[in-house]
Amino acid sequence: MADELYRQAMRHILHTGQTHCYDVTGREIDCQGNGQDAEFLRGAPWPLPRFEVQGTIVVDHATGLSWTIDANIGGFPCTWLEAFAQIAELNQQQHGGYSDWRLPNRNELRSLVSYQAKNPALPAGHPFVNFFLGWYWSSTSAAINPVYAWAVHLEGARMFYGRKDQEYLFWPVRGTGNGLLPATGQRQCFATDGRIIECAATEQDGGLQLGSPWPDPRFTVMDDVVHDHLTNLFWLKHADLTSAPVDWQLALESIAHWEAKRERDTIYWRLPTINELASLVDCDACLPALPEEHPFTGVQASYWTSTTSFFGTDWAWVLYLDKGACGVGHKPGNTFHVWPVGWFRR
Repeated sequence: MADELYRQAMRHILHTGQTHCYDVTGREIDCQGNGQDAEFLRGAPWPLPRFEVQGTIVVDHATGLSWTIDANIGGFPCTWLEAFAQIAELNQQQHGGYSDWRLPNRNELRSLVSYQAKNPALPAGHPFVNFFLGWYWSSTSAAINPVYAWAVHLEGARMFYGRKDQEYLFWPVRGTGNGLLPATGQRQCFATDGRIIECAATEQDGGLQLGSPWPDPRFTVMDDVVHDHLTNLFWLKHADLTSAPVDWQLALESIAHWEAKRERDTIYWRLPTINELASLVDCDACLPALPEEHPFTGVQASYWTSTTSFFGTDWAWVLYLDKGACGVGHKPGNTFHVWPVGWFRR
């Protein structure tokens, strides 16, 4: 039973790519026993080779999605609506022999990121060309203010939102994937002024709703623990272990001490990776960006993860749960909260 749940959990969360560990000063250290991302290498492993070039198209065998080999096929930055329009032109031209290109949703765009890389934050040995170290649009609107849409910055992998009338790049994707990536949760479509509109023919995330569907119910409460049936991960029901913001090292240590007190549990606890924590985000919600039926208490605005920022290794990745944004925090700062994640002991 435990092994089966472990395998299922990896189906819906991709490995971050992080393979090294770093202390609060940014110095590389041994991973053994420190509770960091690279100690456990959680998430679905990347196949080798991960990418396969097929003419002007690259197939990602980790997700089953196909991307244009040209990471700046539009040539120039454009607004959000212009990105949709240019992709429609690619479909009319049957670029690469296909007419089903689209703007990736938030989860699909993030799936290309490696957290062990920068400039660009793409997996080592990737075959993409003409990439730009700037923002790339997704098809997912920001629930906190839908005049904005989610985007990824290819320099260091940050995910934040930009105004839809700003000019970013776009990277077309096609296919429905292999079931690894879950749906984002977005169920509505929006005009550039934030108005809710009919989804028909918009090609927005809220209309397509691609990705593995969420189970119903998604969460089950078991005393002080919540089981997420989408990922088969376990979360502390009270989402604030330390009851106050702490620095990154204390976040790791506080979970280690708490885990030691619960060593007879069937669940092993630690600080989540950025991909594990981001799996909780509902892109149709904000303040917090959690599914409406979530059972958690003590939810805070932002949380540490066990994933170091490779762009600056004295920083670590943080999930801003009020918005759903993936950013970074300086490890020595007493600035973020702690939310343990668990899985069955094997």
